[in-house]
Amino acid sequence: MFRSVQLKRLEEIKMFGLNSDRFRFVTLLVALVAVLALTRTCAGARRQQCQCTDGRLVDSIDECLQTADDGNGETVQTSTTDTQDNGDSGTMTESETAADFWPSRWGADDQAGSSNWITAEKVLEAANLIETGDIYELGRQYRHGMPLFGTRTYSLTIPGAPTGGPFPGGLIYHDEFIVGELGQVGTQFDGLGHVGYIHNGVERFYNGLTEDEIMGGYGLQQLGVEQIKPIFARGILIDIAGYKGEMLDAGTVVTMEDVNGALEAQGMSEDDITDGDVVLFHYGWGDLWGVDDDRYNAGAPGIGLEVGKWLSGQNITLVGADTWPVEVVPGVDDADAFPVHKHLLAENGILIHENLDLGTLADDEVYEFAYIFVRVPFKGGTGSPGSPIAVK
Repeated sequence: MFRSVQLKRLEEIKMFGLNSDRFRFVTLLVALVAVLALTRTCAGARRQQCQCTDGRLVDSIDECLQTADDGNGETVQTSTTDTQDNGDSGTMTESETAADFWPSRWGADDQAGSSNWITAEKVLEAANLIETGDIYELGRQYRHGMPLFGTRTYSLTIPGAPTGGPFPGGLIYHDEFIVGELGQVGTQFDGLGHVGYIHNGVERFYNGLTEDEIMGGYGLQQLGVEQIKPIFARGILIDIAGYKGEMLDAGTVVTMEDVNGALEAQGMSEDDITDGDVVLFHYGWGDLWGVDDDRYNAGAPGIGLEVGKWLSGQNITLVGADTWPVEVVPGVDDADAFPVHKHLLAENGILIHENLDLGTLADDEVYEFAYIFVRVPFKGGTGSPGSPIAVK
């Protein structure tokens, strides 16, 4: 994840007494810093310092990857995590069967992943669910002070007072100036270029693409979020908190027994999840948003790999939740960070929506609805902001 380097306007810089020669020097210096930021490496890849699963910070993945006998005379490698994601989603675990997941079911050149399920028939199926026309906005406000993860930032300011004008007739105007990892803050939609993993020493992403194949100086050259198709699909809410009768604690693993129990309480079953559906989990964790942000960020309840594999087997388009990782944190296995992200995004191309506001939907017992979301087409982006809606 890269930091944006912003330059003030030439006029503003000159206010500090920089002549044109000095300004050119400063410009070149800032550009050099930006290039260096883009080329910092970890084991030859475009990454910052790595964190081993034992907590050590190292400059090379090789310092983490130690061989151990698996009992069959074969060696396996321990896992590492990329500290840039700060535990949000980037699993970097060796997978001996990773190649089984490419080429994609939609072809070796596919970059749209599970959004390919959104056909005209799927749209009409979702539209037929609309009865009352009630709209539930599922996104959070993007604001100063909202929960942020690790070193991620968000800032919105209005440059100038006003920004521009007056024009003939007295018109003035305001713009906004936004700095931050816009695809990975607040209510965030994870695209297919967001998470990868190491397979046989090579960093792989959806459809087997390597880091070198997807990376570029101005965003991702492949698997950018602009490749994802608009989503208009049947949505299913699984109200785990309602089934349990309370908000789940951080580190609580949602099992298939829990899923089946919640579905049964809602008058549904596993068979009600069909190809191309959107599945949302309400854990109750969203009640902490803006109330106890430290606790919200420190961990989360969520699904484990058991449910993740069930979801991929159901051929869903997207899974979302009222937490920042959707899956459980802390995880079940300290040696395998964020396995659900890896399995869904990188291995199966299934999209993820995080930090959703599902409280009202759950309170109203709306378990089936039309789910609508169109990503912001940031070319080369890893994710997208935006507010999905559920229509009853």
